[in-house]
Amino acid sequence: MSDIVIAGIGQMPVGEHYHASLRNLAFDALERAIQDAAGLSVDMVCVANMLASTLSNQANLGALIADFAGLTGVEATTIEAGGASGGAALRMAYLAVASGEVNTALVVGIEKITDKLGPGVEAAQMLSTDSDFEAVQGLTPVAQSALLMQRYLHEYHPPRAAFGGFSRVAHANAVSNPFAMFRSSLSAETYNQAAPVSDPLNMFDVAPVADGAAALILTRRELLPPGYAHPIVRISGSSHVTGRLALHDHPDLLSFDSARVSVERACHQAGIRPGDVDLFELYDSSSIIAALSLEAAGFAERGRGWQLAQDDQLGLHGLLPIATFGGLKARGNPIGATGVYQAVEATLQLRGYAGSNQVPNARRALIQSLSGPAASAATHVLERLA
Repeated sequence: MSDIVIAGIGQMPVGEHYHASLRNLAFDALERAIQDAAGLSVDMVCVANMLASTLSNQANLGALIADFAGLTGVEATTIEAGGASGGAALRMAYLAVASGEVNTALVVGIEKITDKLGPGVEAAQMLSTDSDFEAVQGLTPVAQSALLMQRYLHEYHPPRAAFGGFSRVAHANAVSNPFAMFRSSLSAETYNQAAPVSDPLNMFDVAPVADGAAALILTRRELLPPGYAHPIVRISGSSHVTGRLALHDHPDLLSFDSARVSVERACHQAGIRPGDVDLFELYDSSSIIAALSLEAAGFAERGRGWQLAQDDQLGLHGLLPIATFGGLKARGNPIGATGVYQAVEATLQLRGYAGSNQVPNARRALIQSLSGPAASAATHVLERLA
């Protein structure tokens, strides 16, 4: 099979874009990706989004964005899989190009949180939970994470302060990322003194939701334009696995089985083990999700994921760099677009274009986006070829 490569990337700063419409924000990102891909023509558009129907009163984003970008006549659709929407859209585009039915696919992740303010934003996020049994009780995604951490602390007895290591790594990496929402470092003292948001989670345990748009272009290697200037990055492994939606249906609350299987399948396709990657862009929507993701991916034994957050093991020069541009915690979490940001950031690392955030000699990257407690898990292995 031909190599499926990431030909172009583009992203917008994550933050509060009150004066930009959903279509404008998406267009700015995709225009950058097309320029980065030397103007490759596009056959297909996959838009990753979760909340536009609720917060922006806008559905049919595939048609909206393709039309606004002057891409009428192409196949365009919206992909929604909660927080894993970006990874799921990347998976759909990958399969389309790999099949030969599509030559060039554009993946756009877009989320506009600020189109609505107040309690409505939190209520919208609850759409990713089980409406009949969780949302109706007021269980938010943050409260889900709080329940998971409470159980984790009960079963494994880690030092509560140890979870601050995940946030400190993310904030340290975001300092030099011009697209990050919070470009400031975080001390252990500040973390420990932070106000609670949902016991036992404090303010620095939870990633902030925000506006954002990111885009990338996939094609087959032989279709790259003559004189293509960038180091070539291919997708060597791709997987999307569905798990249990509601927490009460999980046979084991602290085992993200779908995340584990998704990593196993993507790595098997790529012909590698998880330990062969040089960085892991994980879905750190909360510090407990980060710990459980590391355990599910096989980087730590059960109950020991928090230990990796100590002694800079997860920093840019550590054993397993994570959140290399700030992750969800400090770059910000534009929910449906987050998986696309992860792919853009991993591509920058593998191209060697990460600047102050560069992981030395990065050749392979693992990226994973999750919805809730791994109700959906989309995982990709990216690899530099030249």
